Amino acid sequence: MRSLALLLILIGLAACRSVDIDPQVAQNYVVATQSGRAVPSVSQDVLTWRDIPYAQAPVGELRWRAPVPYEAPNALIPAQLLSDTRDSVACVQQAYDAGGVPGEGIVGTEDCLYMDIKAQVGSISAEKPVMVWIHGGGNTSGYKGFYNFDELVRREDVIVVTFNYRLGPLGWFVHPSIQTEGGELRGAANFGHQDIIEALKWVKTNIRGFGGDPDNVTIFGESAGGHNVFAMLASPLADGLFHKAISQSGYVKSATPEQAFNRDNADPTMRRTSWQLLQQLDVDPLASADTLRGLNAHDLYEAYYELDGDGDVPLTVADGVVIPEQGFMAALGDPRYAKNVPVIAGANRDEVTLWLGTHRYFVEASYPFTKLLPPRLKVKDAAVYQDWIRVRSAAWKVRGVDQPLTYLQDAGYTDLYAYRFDWDDQETSFFADFPAIIGAAHGIDIAFLTGAFTYGPVSPWVYPDSEERQEMMELMMGAWAEFSRSAQPKTRVAWPEYTTEERAFIHLDVKDALRTAKDTDTIDSLLARIEGFDHMSQQERCLLGWETLTKVGQPDYERFAQWTYCQQFDAVAFQLEVKNALIEQYGTTSVL
Repeated sequence: MRSLALLLILIGLAACRSVDIDPQVAQNYVVATQSGRAVPSVSQDVLTWRDIPYAQAPVGELRWRAPVPYEAPNALIPAQLLSDTRDSVACVQQAYDAGGVPGEGIVGTEDCLYMDIKAQVGSISAEKPVMVWIHGGGNTSGYKGFYNFDELVRREDVIVVTFNYRLGPLGWFVHPSIQTEGGELRGAANFGHQDIIEALKWVKTNIRGFGGDPDNVTIFGESAGGHNVFAMLASPLADGLFHKAISQSGYVKSATPEQAFNRDNADPTMRRTSWQLLQQLDVDPLASADTLRGLNAHDLYEAYYELDGDGDVPLTVADGVVIPEQGFMAALGDPRYAKNVPVIAGANRDEVTLWLGTHRYFVEASYPFTKLLPPRLKVKDAAVYQDWIRVRSAAWKVRGVDQPLTYLQDAGYTDLYAYRFDWDDQETSFFADFPAIIGAAHGIDIAFLTGAFTYGPVSPWVYPDSEERQEMMELMMGAWAEFSRSAQPKTRVAWPEYTTEERAFIHLDVKDALRTAKDTDTIDSLLARIEGFDHMSQQERCLLGWETLTKVGQPDYERFAQWTYCQQFDAVAFQLEVKNALIEQYGTTSVL
């Protein structure tokens, strides 16, 4: 009778709304969870259970508190209905059409702790590998629904979970009136990380019903998602919640609670701290918790973005609860917090072209026909541009891959793997030399795991439909899925394990470019290389050194101060000078 009643409900819902539900198929895959009975949609043999609440809405008294598990086992969670009846289930953030959160200004809702689950149509009684994606976006933006892993699910027969977590000042906030609360988690500050942990707990408890193996969970994420993967490896609260980890273009960085609050703006290097944020809102920086929880979420986020972001923004805090007091990197190297799971970490060969490829300092734009067409982009000085990219991106790998893996090895981890993503088989157009300007940019690797090859209006040139694109997709999907199954990232070239002594890694690329190597770059060797760049001015060399030491991972101001080549250089002043000059001439620093 229950199945018949549910089928009638689904037929009625499908008749009333334009949703992608085959009632007969859907009723065969209704899954009972702690959050309710989840009903999937079906698209080309992939089931998607959408908008499953994994925690209560963190609003009112629950703002800046640990997530509270969502318990409503008798509720019905039909596919897409929540999305149809709500403005959005994205967390509060700045609108960004290309990121799946369209609109203007600040959008989203605090009631955003939802997840999506994907699986192949077929039996959901088998215990398949579970891959939990942690989205990127600097921990200030991002949305679970932006990433469509249908192709990965279809090809590799894995379960994929995506979810939202609190962002920006709602996800990471330090204040004496807040951190004195919290019960068992008194003092905790990393609310976004706590959401990730709660989502993993939900998966552990409920994923078997979707055909997933709760004892074989792989977490993977890119950029801030890769950073958050490392945070899960460091956090004592995440013990036993996952069994393998992949960090793509991640980094390791944390602030102390004192820096994150930054009373009286004591640390001039810190930006967007709680003290500055409340001053921007014209609120007493020592206000009560009730006053803070009464602030409008969109106003809070708008003020956050009005603050200068050129500095250290505290988005992971060594609070002594979620992240140990000793700091993020040190916790990775501490055997007390070791998860002893297999780990892959990697970076892209041209990480920083995502930002530098449209920066007017390096690139000029012209409109040979009309401004109704995209601008024609040309690098001003190819040698300066390429060397800047190579050094900055190599530093990303040193600081975001080699150093974290070294600390993990110190903590006792044995199954460690490193890579560099090199694919740049793009096409040149009249408007831009895309292989030279973009190449293996930050984030360009994600498409090879989703099969959705989009890069805005230049997608046909950035991801041309080619044999090389297909080969790269099969390589990455296969390696990631096999790692989730067997803990071995298999490719047609044997992938060596990483050790501090060898620093072996694999170049992820196609044809003969798929190969292994041993890294020799260090921060010292990169600084020495910068000193030899005679085609750059000394100011440019010093700024490049400053960015190398401060832009990815924990800023190393002390090392910069010790660098005799640039001891009298004021990097912040020079950056501001360049920025102001470009804005005065063009109105913006971007060519777009």
